[in-house]
Amino acid sequence: MSGPQHDPSLYRDRDVVPFRRALLSVSDKTGVVDLGRALAEAGVELVSTGSTAKMLADAGLAVTEVAQVTGFREALDGRVKTLHPAIHAGLLADLRLEHHEAQLADLGIAPFELVVVNLYPFVETVRSGAADADVIEQIDIGGPAMVRASAKNHANVAIVTDPRIYPLIAKAAGTGLNLLQRRALARDAFAHTAAYDTAVARWFAGEPVEGAAAAPAAEAAAQTAAPAAAASAPAEPEASAPDTSSATGLLKAVGAATLVSGLRYGENSHQQAGIFALPGGAGITQAELLHGKPMSFNNYVDADAALRAAFDFSEPAVAIIKHANPCGIAVGAAGAADPIASAHERAHACDPVSAFGGVIAANRTVTRAMAETVKDIFTEVVVAPDFEPEALELLTAKKNIRLLRLPEGYAREGSELRQVSGGVLVQQPDTFEGFSSHTWRRVSGSHVSDAVLADLEFAWRACRSVKSNAILLASGLASVGVGMGQVNRVDSCKLAVERAGDRAAGSVAASDAFFPFADGLQILLDAGVTAVVQPGGSVRDEEVIAAANAAGITMYFTGERHFAH
Repeated sequence: MSGPQHDPSLYRDRDVVPFRRALLSVSDKTGVVDLGRALAEAGVELVSTGSTAKMLADAGLAVTEVAQVTGFREALDGRVKTLHPAIHAGLLADLRLEHHEAQLADLGIAPFELVVVNLYPFVETVRSGAADADVIEQIDIGGPAMVRASAKNHANVAIVTDPRIYPLIAKAAGTGLNLLQRRALARDAFAHTAAYDTAVARWFAGEPVEGAAAAPAAEAAAQTAAPAAAASAPAEPEASAPDTSSATGLLKAVGAATLVSGLRYGENSHQQAGIFALPGGAGITQAELLHGKPMSFNNYVDADAALRAAFDFSEPAVAIIKHANPCGIAVGAAGAADPIASAHERAHACDPVSAFGGVIAANRTVTRAMAETVKDIFTEVVVAPDFEPEALELLTAKKNIRLLRLPEGYAREGSELRQVSGGVLVQQPDTFEGFSSHTWRRVSGSHVSDAVLADLEFAWRACRSVKSNAILLASGLASVGVGMGQVNRVDSCKLAVERAGDRAAGSVAASDAFFPFADGLQILLDAGVTAVVQPGGSVRDEEVIAAANAAGITMYFTGERHFAH
């Protein structure tokens, strides 16, 4: 026996499905009243069962009992209540098919667009040491049936099994969810019922259930059938978040990622999108939105790039990012009364035209003084470890700015993934752990002053966040010109010099990879750059070194590059 097959041309497109009718039947009632209220305020009809219905009604919400829908009162101590065509036809009707829609109308059954179910507390009952009969009563039948039916029909129905998702559903009460979001919820729902059934099967087999004792009768039977399976087998350790410092751990974490939120769209308005959280993650995904509209796909990309750039420095630093490239990066000026405000002011000065509509990341708390420098600039996002109350007061007066506070213990994963067709690439992140300019090799010119060396070190760190081919000019521990994303290094040099203008004279330069010819370096020399740091390694290094010596400038080779694609 198998399911029916339909001509693909019969299916109508259903992306965003608004919520009109919701079925709520939960064992764990955490947050269900708040969710019910949000749905009711959005005009969603609430259908519910037993104690869930009573709780919603007691909260003053209009709710329809399942028995009113089915015309069949609960029976057998509640074992039979939702297992009825009037419920399951509403869950399983595929409204992409005209004949399903017509049949549902003929039956006089209304469809559900949202189902909120969590299951009887089977594991908790086992853990309590309850008798077999009591444990068996906590094996849910109707709940998993509704969950699986809704998940199968995710083309039309959103299934929610985790109370932690309720706030996100409440926000979508007036709009519904798109297909990508419903599919992610369906995945979680099937994982939920699979884990539940596994726990039941383990109990019947006399095996530990997440630290709970095995069923005595099943335990005895297991010993009789297989004496080697000792009843006193130790409990399995509790699951923990995968170690994302390794490629294998990161891949496992991605497999266990959970939907945080559907996004309005992806990079472009015709692309569906969502954001998923890794178990144990403490990054931009977990940041708290203190003010402003929900983050967009591009906001997340730019904010994450800005954070990485700012946190490349241990000193108070600010990075301003646009389209994943820096408009400016700076650390606070020496002796500044407010170092983080100074850092922002100097980062913005690098390229104020490009910074319009940018994303700002700070590696320190945003102070009132920094907020003063930000408030008159159109900015999409400001993300930081925290905000002073006065800074929040100033910035929340701006309607269209998003303010994000990083989670405690903000950290990046120890491995990076990039999808390619048919697979994923995995690598260690490019960091400055253990960095020291003492390993650099001076190949031209004389020793530089401590101030110039500090600028070179700053430029080398800042250059990492620039898309290749990358050239960054710096002066006084602040970028003054950035050339990024060009397909040849000559054009990147031209762009950096053009952006810097008069500031190029007396600045230092960093190149993310070697100069294949002396022509790119010559552009920097003609603009008045006084020192350069680059990886070296070109077959024409001697030609490049000769050009540096002819100009009387100091050049260092680092022996490593910082490509960013």
